[in-house]
Amino acid sequence: MPHTHTKAVVHRLSRAIGHLQAIRDMVEDDRDCCEVLTQLAAVKSAINGISREVLKDHIEHCVADAVREGDAKALEDLSNALDRFMK
Repeated sequence: MPHTHTKAVVHRLSRAIGHLQAIRDMVEDDRDCCEVLTQLAAVKSAINGISREVLKDHIEHCVADAVREGDAKALEDLSNALDRFMK
């Protein structure tokens, strides 16, 4: 079953990459540190949004399918992934 959020995730990643490139240019141009930090906070927020989409997609598809098939390992894998993500 295809993931339903793939297109949205790819679009958001492309925007975040563009934003990061703009921040790199800001740093190279010796822009004000507070401006750079503000833009970094925006990218961090964007990445968090992307992460939510990926997690939602994973739960809706991979985990739900695994539960239907009685695959308890999928829940353990999800727990491990969340532990790594929350660090």
